[in-house]
Amino acid sequence: MLVKSVRNAAVGMCAVGVVILNAGCDKLGGAPGANAKLETDQQKASYFIGTRIGMQMSQAMGNGASELDQNAVSAGIADMLAQKEPRVKPEDMQAAMGKFQEAVMKKQNSANEELKKKGVEFLEKNKSKAGVKTTASGLQYEIVQEGTGAAPKPTDTVSVHYTGTFVDGKKFDSSAGGQPAQFQVNQVIPGWTEGLQLMKVGGKYKFAIPSNLAYGPEGRMPAIPPDSVLLFDVELLNAAAAPAAPTAPAADDKKGKKN
Repeated sequence: MLVKSVRNAAVGMCAVGVVILNAGCDKLGGAPGANAKLETDQQKASYFIGTRIGMQMSQAMGNGASELDQNAVSAGIADMLAQKEPRVKPEDMQAAMGKFQEAVMKKQNSANEELKKKGVEFLEKNKSKAGVKTTASGLQYEIVQEGTGAAPKPTDTVSVHYTGTFVDGKKFDSSAGGQPAQFQVNQVIPGWTEGLQLMKVGGKYKFAIPSNLAYGPEGRMPAIPPDSVLLFDVELLNAAAAPAAPTAPAADDKKGKKN
């Protein structure tokens, strides 16, 4: 639940706050920290800890983190670092947190429903697009460039470059600019497992993966909302059979026997 996640993140922030008790806090107008200086070791270390706090909050709250009043968050951190009493009564904070959670969840559920609707509409339209093929499972794929190598088997380990987006064009994951992703074909979502076996090494495909072949109604929050249709541009760089499991050495019939 959001409330529990937020509380856990807040506990983490307080623990960090003890370490940087003497670092001090800027009292700035506008965006929090907009004019912060990041020159000395103290400033850089303090900024580093701030990035950890922000990352922790973002991971704990997902999209709800964007609904926070950053000035109020900064005030809460500053008061705890200065070991001051909270400016808001605990019971009032508890009540406000419940209302905040309800509002965030309502907004998130509405956004999820809209994304689900757009996903269904996209698949319906995409299946009649020239060059798009649909398998019996509902996976849609398009060959951008046919490969010339071998097609991977379910137990093969593949190396791929990919970019994943939602139907609204928002990117949620990519290997571009970094090392290729490596994994076993049958150890990923069903849409990938099926789609990769349609490819040959050297090929480039586009996949439109229905939610039931991806993360389904559970999603993979905070990155993947429930019932999301996922689009992937995939380049299959390599496929190799998994190393054979070592076999037990043959038993020595004479082992342990007396001459």
